[in-house]
Amino acid sequence: MKLLRYGALGQEKPALLDSKGALRDLSGTIPDLAGKALTAASLAKIGAIDPESLPIVSGSPRLGACVGDVRNFIAVGLNFADHAAETGAEIPKEPILFNKAPNCIVGPNDDVIIPKGSVKTDWEVELAIVIGDGGSYIPEDKAMAAIAGFCVCNDVSEREFQIERGGQWAKGKGCPTFGPLGPWLVTTDEIKDIQNLGMWLEIDGERVQNGSTKTMIFGAAYLVHYISQFMRLDPGDVITTGTPPGVGLGFKPPRFLKGGEVVTLGIEGLGEQKQNFVAYKG
Repeated sequence: MKLLRYGALGQEKPALLDSKGALRDLSGTIPDLAGKALTAASLAKIGAIDPESLPIVSGSPRLGACVGDVRNFIAVGLNFADHAAETGAEIPKEPILFNKAPNCIVGPNDDVIIPKGSVKTDWEVELAIVIGDGGSYIPEDKAMAAIAGFCVCNDVSEREFQIERGGQWAKGKGCPTFGPLGPWLVTTDEIKDIQNLGMWLEIDGERVQNGSTKTMIFGAAYLVHYISQFMRLDPGDVITTGTPPGVGLGFKPPRFLKGGEVVTLGIEGLGEQKQNFVAYKG
């Protein structure tokens, strides 16, 4: 299934995308695409519904983030071998984890605001995992069963805040609007091989990232297993899993967003995003 949320910011309703590309309202079945609505039992209930029995959503409404009320937004750094190479970093022996602020999450086509004082705002197309049943100490061979689905994330980053201001990476990762998610949450049964999906990102029509999940150092199942050793993963938690090469930091000289750019990105089978980057105006 391809599940999504639509409507005005803060008033999103759950929906699914039918086989003809129409939005079908799910608000009579679940209150939101969030929390316990993402457990295996809930998704099985949704999957048993005939989409044509659901109300069709008219027009072209705004798409919200494909998962709501996210409590934990966990990110993995330097998780693509070719991206590590472009930054000159060593291959990590274990996953590098940091947090993005959950309230930085926005819809896939919402504007992204370059923060006050930013001089190094960067882009990162990423595969995001949305947790279903979750838990602690999840065995790797059970990890896929703990996942509700996958989506596209733009892990927008401010590199000066992240690298040059001391402390942890979180400083450059959680600014408002720095977490576009969607357009859809695609359930695991629709993805044949999560470790073999093409990924891309363009700036004003110029392709700058062109990679694949096959170069991930730590795969999706292992990341769920690994992270669950340190925290409990709850339904609706999001893990964004790293980016392929082509980020602004890797250009020679580095290249960053100033405002006025249109950024489009996508992952095979998971849909596309399109954002206007807007300079902070106070």
